[in-house]
Amino acid sequence: MPYGLVRLAPLFEALAEEHIVAALLVRLGGYAIGVFEGERLLAAKLGSRFVKGRHKKGGSSAARFRRRREEQARLLIAEAAESAAQLLEPWRERVEFVALGGDRDATSKVVGARAELGWLSERAIPRFFAVPDPRRRVLERLPYDLYAAELVIE
Repeated sequence: MPYGLVRLAPLFEALAEEHIVAALLVRLGGYAIGVFEGERLLAAKLGSRFVKGRHKKGGSSAARFRRRREEQARLLIAEAAESAAQLLEPWRERVEFVALGGDRDATSKVVGARAELGWLSERAIPRFFAVPDPRRRVLERLPYDLYAAELVIE
């Protein structure tokens, strides 16, 4: 069915609004936390910690390897939660939306690691950003993905 008129002005106006958005991107191996006003990165904290990859072989060393990996992951989660609490708490009242990304399990563990981070889940947008590596360049690019819109005419 052809449309005689499509009004895009409301879409463009909505996309032009500059919201305060917090971002939490976590994968085993690193994290990136930021606060944006529109496309501008106002505050950021990044960190990395070595976490061994999965061990494919069995044997007597498999359990030791698993325990070491779990401990490394636990330390990363704790560090990311501490950094998120420190960086985001001053912005808590101003943040309108939260963008979560990286690895779902790692991100949910960070949010669940500290009670004062519970508000992140409450303000999280439905879209989860699957980023391969939470680094500064990925964090700086996030607003372009946040404010992207796709117009589909059927």
